Amino acid sequence: MKAKFQELDAKIEEAKLGGGPKRIEAQHGKNKLTARERIHFLLDEGSFEEIGMLVTHRSTNFGLDKQKFLGDGVVTGYGTINGRLVYVFAQDFTVLGGSLAEAHAQKICRVMDLAIENGAPVIGLNDSGGARIQEGVVSLGGYADIFYRNTVASGVIPQISAIMGPCAGGAVYSPALTDFIGMVDGTSYMFVTGPNVVKTVTHEEVSSEELGGAQTHASKSGVSHFTSANEVAMIEDLKKLISYMPQNCEEEPLALDYTGGNERREKLDSIIPDNPNQPYDIKEVIQEVVDGDSFFEVHEEYATNIVVGFARLGGKSIGIVANQPASLAGVLDIESSKKGARFVRFCDCFNIPLLVFEDVPGFLPGTDQEWNAIITNGAKLLYAFSEATVPRVTVITRKAYGGAYDVMNSKHIGADMNFAWPSAEIAVMGAKGAAEIIFRKEIAAADDSEAKLKEKEAEYAELFANPYNAASRGYVDEVIRPSDTRIKLIKSFEMLKNKVKNLPAKKHGNIPL
Repeated sequence: MKAKFQELDAKIEEAKLGGGPKRIEAQHGKNKLTARERIHFLLDEGSFEEIGMLVTHRSTNFGLDKQKFLGDGVVTGYGTINGRLVYVFAQDFTVLGGSLAEAHAQKICRVMDLAIENGAPVIGLNDSGGARIQEGVVSLGGYADIFYRNTVASGVIPQISAIMGPCAGGAVYSPALTDFIGMVDGTSYMFVTGPNVVKTVTHEEVSSEELGGAQTHASKSGVSHFTSANEVAMIEDLKKLISYMPQNCEEEPLALDYTGGNERREKLDSIIPDNPNQPYDIKEVIQEVVDGDSFFEVHEEYATNIVVGFARLGGKSIGIVANQPASLAGVLDIESSKKGARFVRFCDCFNIPLLVFEDVPGFLPGTDQEWNAIITNGAKLLYAFSEATVPRVTVITRKAYGGAYDVMNSKHIGADMNFAWPSAEIAVMGAKGAAEIIFRKEIAAADDSEAKLKEKEAEYAELFANPYNAASRGYVDEVIRPSDTRIKLIKSFEMLKNKVKNLPAKKHGNIPL
């Protein structure tokens, strides 16, 4: 029996070495951790239980029978993060470049099936050269098996992808189907077709970093939700991100202990500029309202005219959507609408209440917006809010103009509580534009048309550039001092914690994609 134990120990040690010391050294030389090192930093000490350590591929084509490695290029299993169960797979670039084929894919599918059946998040640490060409169509089939499970798991359990190296071709679609993607600056990239193919087809000269690096996807495409300076920072971000989520769609997010005190925030009373056209930073409002240092922004560098992210309010997890006056005056456009809609739908999937800060002058005009379907894309945000059944509260800080007022979680599309600050302006459009349309004949006939315009502008502003008309109709539940916002929100979400709202029976809605 001793010999058998020795054989087992030898196989375990062989599996732990992956592609061997030289390849591990090469991995470290690229400022990258190995698959097992990544799992070590991600999970609680001693909690990882590996599944499929001794799996090997069964292919004999093109000399693969002489290149067998225990585990077949991916480490899979389960463990805990801060005591909560998670499933994880980490591709091992030291083994055949982390390439995906039949056995490799089956291991990933195995932990995804377990995650769905047991109601716990799944985290993928991606670092792969792509499909294992030597195995042909079974590699493609392996990808599709994973894609199918991503789709089945969507809205059932949180799915998070961390891109720790290359991710190209068919490999990109599994992360794209998950809820959040993180990338490491300088060492990870994603693209469907690489620089060489791009050069051949379009004659464009572009590097891997320019085409699909972390900064490109964080700021231009919006594919990546987070960018981290290095792999350890990325892993810490993953752990923080998952702390705001429940284990699955049937559970509530974890609430932290909270002892209330003086909830007034005097700074908020002076945060709105006297000039309605002067910008301010909505993140300062968010930081004042939520629990200290709890705001965790999502998509920070993409579509900066809207801010989304997680926070805690009175110890409880919430999702925040806020117009950003400091960027494009906070207008809604194609990118911000998609960004907001995606985040709203995630929160609704996983029972995370939504808090909306509204200061929106409307939708961005222009041929570029219209020709690229601002109508359909703006409707995505409208659809997402209208469909959401979680508690929803809106605070109008300043402008709420036109259709954008409706879209930003208005009472008319199902918001539960709507507050306004005294600085709120709720109208079809700004006073100047409205006066030019309504009183154009009077202004044109006046001896001093400029003075008449100012007079009519003031008349319209007095009637509509305030929150009281909307409050008189019940569209706003209460006009509040900004300094009272935090306590009002804590009480509102506490009141709404047992909210139940059932939508009409259907297979699923048809969101305007």
